[in-house]
Amino acid sequence: MLRVTGGSAKTCAGWSRRDVLRCGGLGVLGAVAAPALASAAPASRFGRAKALILIDLYGGPAHQDIYDMKPDAPAEIRGEFNPIETNVSGIQVSEHIPRLAKIADRYTLIRSMTHTDNEHATGGYTVLTGVKHPRPGTILPPSPDDFPPMGSVISMLKPPSRPVPGYVTIGGVMYSAGGDVPGQTGGFAGQKFDPFDIKDDPNRAGFRVAELSLSRELPALRLDRRRSLLGQVEQAARVADRSLGAQGFNDLQSRVFDLLSSSAARQAFEVESEPAAVRDTYGRHKFGQSCLLARRLVQAGVPVVSVYWERGQVWDTHGNNFKDLKNNLLPPMDQGVTALLSDLHTRGMLDDTLVLVTGEFGRTPTINKDAGRDHWPGVYTALVAGGGVKGGFVYGSSDEKAAFPASDPVYPWDLAATVYHLLGIDPAATEIHDRQNRPIPVCQGEVVHGILG
Repeated sequence: MLRVTGGSAKTCAGWSRRDVLRCGGLGVLGAVAAPALASAAPASRFGRAKALILIDLYGGPAHQDIYDMKPDAPAEIRGEFNPIETNVSGIQVSEHIPRLAKIADRYTLIRSMTHTDNEHATGGYTVLTGVKHPRPGTILPPSPDDFPPMGSVISMLKPPSRPVPGYVTIGGVMYSAGGDVPGQTGGFAGQKFDPFDIKDDPNRAGFRVAELSLSRELPALRLDRRRSLLGQVEQAARVADRSLGAQGFNDLQSRVFDLLSSSAARQAFEVESEPAAVRDTYGRHKFGQSCLLARRLVQAGVPVVSVYWERGQVWDTHGNNFKDLKNNLLPPMDQGVTALLSDLHTRGMLDDTLVLVTGEFGRTPTINKDAGRDHWPGVYTALVAGGGVKGGFVYGSSDEKAAFPASDPVYPWDLAATVYHLLGIDPAATEIHDRQNRPIPVCQGEVVHGILG
């Protein structure tokens, strides 16, 4: 049994993320040393993936209008869209994702995802962490006792070997009526495992990450002054929390300085250095360029990147579902995800990069009076590609109304277990510790072996 101690360490207590260069996303900065990982289970593809790109279509995409069409259902269920054939015989998707239809041989559709939490905040927490929220169906802000998201856990157990962040989020923090959605911070693992959060739009002219804006002509004296400043941060933070040993802060100082002075880290964020044709392929919109940035970060050695959908135009289509999907949501999603999978494939990166596209739930089988669909966790679809996952495959099925699984139900914790398995973390034999130093299993789901290939 692998046990990782250190979740209770408060590396940045009393300091904002900006105060310590958003220190959490640097992965290996805290008091937790990289442990020997649990031995590989006999199941296939263990540790096949080196990196994870999670694309979170926050709001709850209408699965029956995108991936799981029901053309023979009554009009109030099947909706306005028609299915089209993909490049894999027997697999159909919506007419409004024609690009993804042409590369269906590169991904698996899990059409039997299911859980019971129909609230954005706690449902989102469940999908991000792979753990049920202790108060499902509620609108609650993040808590320091939250279970850490998969990105934080992976960056803790599989830290980067290069001076790059261990976990990066792009698109800004997801929010609900009660504020920020829980499950986006390091939770009980500590602030050192918060993601390095990129809020700015990578499609904006002159996009840059201010914290990494170290001029190439920076004199050595100024660089030394930055090292001195980091020493002051170390001293102040040690005073703020004397419970943490000196080694944790020495690691923090060293890694933050390495990141500041690393040209590789800075260059990974320079989307504008990409050829215009590549940027055009991804789409000249925030989502497309965020997907491109995710590829660049993984290529630079970042183990986990999450792309969050643009705030203000989420997939929560209670009204005008078909209009919004057709005109605003599906075109950039179709373009960005297709470009990402194709680019990773062309560069030989898809085999060891796991890509997961999902929302926190699906939408109701029946169309409401506002031409929309409401929250529905009973069944939904996740797209999974690369990193040891089969291509051209459908796992599970929904019933004739796209309301519940008809076969092979998959829960968010099962999907999380599969992610950990593919990243080389044994979900059945790995524990992390909470702030009270109690051992907690990293995941209690079952690996979905049926999608591995």
